Amino acid sequence: MRYGFVVPNNFGVQDPIAVAALGVQAEELGFDSVWVNHHILNVGYVKERLGNNPYHDALVMMTWIASQTSRIRIGSSVLVLPYLHPMVLAKEIATLDHLSKGRVQLGVGVGSLPDENEALGVPYDTRGAYMNEFLDVLIALWTEDEASYEGAFFNFKNIVTSPKPYQKPYVPLYVGGNRPPALRRVATYGNGWHPMMVSPEGLQRRWQAIEETSKNLQKSPPAEIQMRQDMARMTPELINQYESVGVTEMVLGLNTGDIAKTESEMTRFAKEIMAA
Repeated sequence: MRYGFVVPNNFGVQDPIAVAALGVQAEELGFDSVWVNHHILNVGYVKERLGNNPYHDALVMMTWIASQTSRIRIGSSVLVLPYLHPMVLAKEIATLDHLSKGRVQLGVGVGSLPDENEALGVPYDTRGAYMNEFLDVLIALWTEDEASYEGAFFNFKNIVTSPKPYQKPYVPLYVGGNRPPALRRVATYGNGWHPMMVSPEGLQRRWQAIEETSKNLQKSPPAEIQMRQDMARMTPELINQYESVGVTEMVLGLNTGDIAKTESEMTRFAKEIMAA
């Protein structure tokens, strides 16, 4: 089993350097990956939790952590693609992949906060279709010398973007979500599945749907399952249950902005569970 840690860039911590330092600590403790959260605006349930306190930018946090580390993989859990544009993101992620020497892994999802979509001028009801085209475009820009695409949201011919990612054929995509449309998207686009807060039994049921869709597409199912969970809930027994149903990496966070508490809990987990 591999282990990742999610830094609390979404918990209103005033000092982003202190948040990023947790990523450095994760590398020192032997975690395999470090992850950041993504929202753009403090609206809806984000505002209810944070008020006017900071939610630090995902891509900037990933870049800063990458610059302070040398081994650990850097990921997003998850980037809400309907808030973004694929041509901009393709260049940002490819550049970061070179700066980090191929340590980027991109968790992606459709989001679930209508207030944020409305404020950004992005239709909520078509976010799934937008994300599907976004992923088509992203892959085309990363793999084709001159990319062309014709869809409902994106239309272009012979577009060149450079650099291409350091990793080949492109930065691995980990598709988040637990509902049927997301599971189809995992099978269609994902190098892996990045579910959140699903029981081992629930994960096993959903994985059957991913396997069935993969079969229909005449593809092999994704090779990885990265299960995001609450670190405080993790026991060796529960981790073994997840491993028995195919989870390859536990991506763990703590529901707190208390930096000292987080440092202590990360250290405890590394010594008592990861090193066992």
